[in-house]
Amino acid sequence: MFKPDDTTYNDIRERSFMQWLSEMEQYDDVAVRGGVKLAREYMEYLKKENMRLQDENNLKNEYLKKVKMKSMATEKIQREPDVVDCGCIYG
Repeated sequence: MFKPDDTTYNDIRERSFMQWLSEMEQYDDVAVRGGVKLAREYMEYLKKENMRLQDENNLKNEYLKKVKMKSMATEKIQREPDVVDCGCIYG
């Protein structure tokens, strides 16, 4: 019914970025090598933050579904039976 998200494009981008960082690590410049370490740490932070936000979003969605179901059940109980007007005129 539901297909998992296709992450092929993002996976390729991430591998390409990590390969580029590995190449930059070979530079003699200390600033470049330090920047590579910082970039890797930042990527890990972003991954963790993304996972945390996805978990938070899933939790909120579950809560809202429960509230909606409870609201619909309460509304169904409180609803009065519908009166059907046949359009007849009694005089």
